[in-house]
Amino acid sequence: MKSNKKHVLVLFVFALILFIVPSCDNSLDPEVPNWQLVWQDEFDGPAGQSPDPSNWTYDIGTGDNGWGNQELQYYTDRPENISLDGTGNLLITARRESFGGVPFTSARIKTQGLFEQAYGRFEASIKLPWGPGIWPAFWLLGSNIETVGWPECGEIDIMEYRGQQTNLIHGTVHGPGYSGGAALTKSFGFEQNRFDVDFHLFAVEWGKNYLRFYVDEVLYQEIKPEDLPGRWVFDKPFFLILNVAVGGNYVGFPTSETPFPQTMLIDYVRVYKE
Repeated sequence: MKSNKKHVLVLFVFALILFIVPSCDNSLDPEVPNWQLVWQDEFDGPAGQSPDPSNWTYDIGTGDNGWGNQELQYYTDRPENISLDGTGNLLITARRESFGGVPFTSARIKTQGLFEQAYGRFEASIKLPWGPGIWPAFWLLGSNIETVGWPECGEIDIMEYRGQQTNLIHGTVHGPGYSGGAALTKSFGFEQNRFDVDFHLFAVEWGKNYLRFYVDEVLYQEIKPEDLPGRWVFDKPFFLILNVAVGGNYVGFPTSETPFPQTMLIDYVRVYKE
């Protein structure tokens, strides 16, 4: 009789496992979106080649008042500032050199006019530069900026980084009533590791009523409409931007401790839709 009870118990446990295991599949969880890849750049190509012109265009020059931030660099499309490295990475390099009347050069690329999307997952694998006054970023800007201006268009900073704080990055949103120094932001950092030593994955997952910020798949910030002191302006297409700024009101200015050149390496950029 004991052996029969054991047999029944084993069958019961086995049936219970079969019942439970499928429920662990994230694809069945309504809270976990089923992301489908819709756009990407893997930066494959020979060393010295420019990024794919069907994916990216450039901001050139010093902008108005240092792109509105009192930045010190002149953005160019020269291979000295932006090119593939031949091993599957894009290099954006800030240099200390006199160019166009300013003391530094760098690059800023964007998908404006080429690709834009509302909602989805936007991610990039990046190894960051370092040093006081170095300001790399991976971000999204509302595609209606030409008609409504900033900050009405909205801005999603998936990753911003002060080069003097090598273990810390920031995720931020800007919009009407919460821009510049009043933006909604949160930091993510390491106690021991540095963002300039290895590649890390920076991502935002964006839906109708939420923005979720990730580093290496760790969720560290979620923003919903009710969290904002102003209007939610994130229900329309945005385009992507990658850049390395030098100086400006967010990071301060380079010092004698800032080595140049400084390069941001981007392994890939991928965009998904649910």
